Amino acid sequence: MPLDGDEDIHVWQLCLPRSDKLRIHRRARAVHDRAEAATGLAHLSSATRARLSVLRDGADLVAIPTEHRADEIAAALHADMPWMAPATETVWHAMRRSVREGDPGLRLSPLLLVGPPGIGKRSEGRARTLGSLVGAPTTIVDATSEPAGFAIVGSQVGWASAGPGRVLETILAHRVANPLIVVDEIEKAGSVRSKSGTAHDLAQALLPLLDRSTAAAWSCPYFRVGFDMSWVGWVLTANTTEGLSAPFLSRCPPLRLAGPTQQHLRDFAVRQACTHGLPDGATAAILSLLDQTPDGTALSLRTIQRCVSRTKAALAMPMLH
Repeated sequence: MPLDGDEDIHVWQLCLPRSDKLRIHRRARAVHDRAEAATGLAHLSSATRARLSVLRDGADLVAIPTEHRADEIAAALHADMPWMAPATETVWHAMRRSVREGDPGLRLSPLLLVGPPGIGKRSEGRARTLGSLVGAPTTIVDATSEPAGFAIVGSQVGWASAGPGRVLETILAHRVANPLIVVDEIEKAGSVRSKSGTAHDLAQALLPLLDRSTAAAWSCPYFRVGFDMSWVGWVLTANTTEGLSAPFLSRCPPLRLAGPTQQHLRDFAVRQACTHGLPDGATAAILSLLDQTPDGTALSLRTIQRCVSRTKAALAMPMLH
């Protein structure tokens, strides 16, 4: 009477001489080791491999479905901050181009927005609005609080802050290969030195990620594994280009922006007041203060946001009798 498959294998193994069993085991182990080495993950622990397993089948790409949708997104961004028209136009053309060329996802060339402080270059609300409209996860990094490129691109095991970096963390968390990464005030980023005296500078660390050809074969210093990072969308802001290297500026040609006009500020104040639910009287009072500002006085979006927040807080205070 024939045995089932497992029993056949078991009997076959019992019939083999010990030397043959050892030779088969060695060959099987060699095949397994070669296959594991081919994955490029052989040096990683099982826990780390499990962490990367979310990308076993790759990551998704967020795409713009039609040129009409690209027009809608650009219109919404322009209505929010019309003085940022050069940046909005650049994003608009990139979205339409991705549709026309049939790209599997939206690919934005690195943007370096240069202009005076307080005009909304970084504007967390705007960045998240763009990410929300496009459908891409957004990570915002303040370069002044990051002493080196470690927090963004990662660092090798051995450093106290060793980790894969914010960019790769975003991709792993959302399984999206073209997130939007906003780095604020890149010109103010500091650097640190290792015990060997090697300097680690944020702008320098970003160079391989800002060039499409090198980003496509970027090696994570923490995992020591290659990733295609060429789809990541970069928006970097600066008040000035002083201190930024020529190689950095060649990858991110500066897009210079002017500040908002008085009418832009009035419109922004109205939108902020509406967002915070201020009554018409409070909104009118804020606009009156804007109109009474002496000519030549520098006003910024932050000034208006503080004014709206303080007005809201004052209205929420209990009335004294």
